[in-house]
Amino acid sequence: MPHWDEHADVVIIGSGIAGLSAAIEARQAGASVIVLEKMKITGGNTRISDGGVAAANNFLQKKNGIKDSLELFYDDIMTAGLNLNHPNLVKIMVARASGAIEWTRNTLKVRYLDRLDRFGGHSVARCLTTINHTGADLIKAASSLLKRWGVDIRTGCLLNQLHTDDQGGVQGVEICYDYQSSGENNPIKKNIRANRAAVLATGGFGNDIHFRMQQNPALDEAVNSTNHQGATAEGLIAALKVKAVPVHLSWIQLGPWGCADEKGYGRGASFASYSVYPNGILVDPGTGQRIVNEWADRRQRSEAIFKTGHKCIGIVDANGAEQSNESLQQCLKRGYVKAFASLTELAAASGMPAGRLEMTVDDYNRTVMGETLDPFGKPLSRGAIPLVKPPFYAIRLWPKVHYTSGGVAINSKTQVINLEKRPIPHLFAAGEVCGGIHGASRLGSCSLTECIVFGRIAGQQAAAGKAHNSD
Repeated sequence: MPHWDEHADVVIIGSGIAGLSAAIEARQAGASVIVLEKMKITGGNTRISDGGVAAANNFLQKKNGIKDSLELFYDDIMTAGLNLNHPNLVKIMVARASGAIEWTRNTLKVRYLDRLDRFGGHSVARCLTTINHTGADLIKAASSLLKRWGVDIRTGCLLNQLHTDDQGGVQGVEICYDYQSSGENNPIKKNIRANRAAVLATGGFGNDIHFRMQQNPALDEAVNSTNHQGATAEGLIAALKVKAVPVHLSWIQLGPWGCADEKGYGRGASFASYSVYPNGILVDPGTGQRIVNEWADRRQRSEAIFKTGHKCIGIVDANGAEQSNESLQQCLKRGYVKAFASLTELAAASGMPAGRLEMTVDDYNRTVMGETLDPFGKPLSRGAIPLVKPPFYAIRLWPKVHYTSGGVAINSKTQVINLEKRPIPHLFAAGEVCGGIHGASRLGSCSLTECIVFGRIAGQQAAAGKAHNSD
């Protein structure tokens, strides 16, 4: 039995929106809470995200008369996931998604843009974005609330292991303090007792090159990632060591909007997501032709780009670029996006066969006008616009590791499941560290939704747990 340096009713590992949502619910339920974050800054991938959340029947859909349903949202998620998704978890997320958004508005006081987006794989526009177009809006609001309540949020705390009892139940955690991502770490370790439960919310492993290469050797150091520096596998590994069941670890999603000329998530991704894919086309510069339905899910678009064997070109005109003007201006300034007075000029600069791009755009415009059917099945009748107004903008795209769909198995109460098919006592999990929800491919704006829905459940369940017997 370890010597316990500290005690708290609920110990939460990870300070993305999954962990902070769990902390808020646990504290509201009357539990004492400690939040432990490995990095020097809170928020994880949530902080650097676009701040997008998705829900059927959300308040903006109702305001704008957009018809949606829980069944349609569920079907979209399952289709993108190739039906590898665990249906019970998907149903929970879908059913509680709109309520989760209302919780962020009412409890966290988060505001949203008066705009709905429809990303690849979604049948209707159901994706909302926080007012400043960043997940930091959620982190700041949740952190502020927790600090007002006196909840201790500690940074630089690396999870070293989960302590378990003779029955395999989690008693607490061993933490390495003053963690430095450079590797020069303080050897001082402390044990924190979780009187009722621990919540694992350590995120994915998109930046853990060694671990992700064990799942897919092709995802080596040459493949960039959109994730924050701390998106590594320590939390997942700690859970596996206490016999948690791994789910879908090899399903690693790549973002097809990755800008080939900048590192990390970057501004180019936003321009591609909000302008190029919904309003433009994706072209193979070797042929000057389109290669995919630009509204297909992320897996399909990424695979289409990889199949060409080289960077592809996303193209949109002045009308289509208006939707992400701020990102456009930053990308133009940094050279990630190029502007051209004509398609002929763009094609020549990209090394495309003479005349081929013009033919491709002409064919595309005729489908937009309803004269022909789109060969790739892009639903062009839904607000699509032709590519006619110069300047024409081009961005070089190459997929980046964006999301790890795999993680530990959880049930509907977010209890972590062990190899004997039973819940591990006193251990809950939420967010990207969990597997089974998204299957082969996650739809855009569903990650933060999942984190909030299951983070809240985890916090409620952890706080409701019975305390351990006295040591």
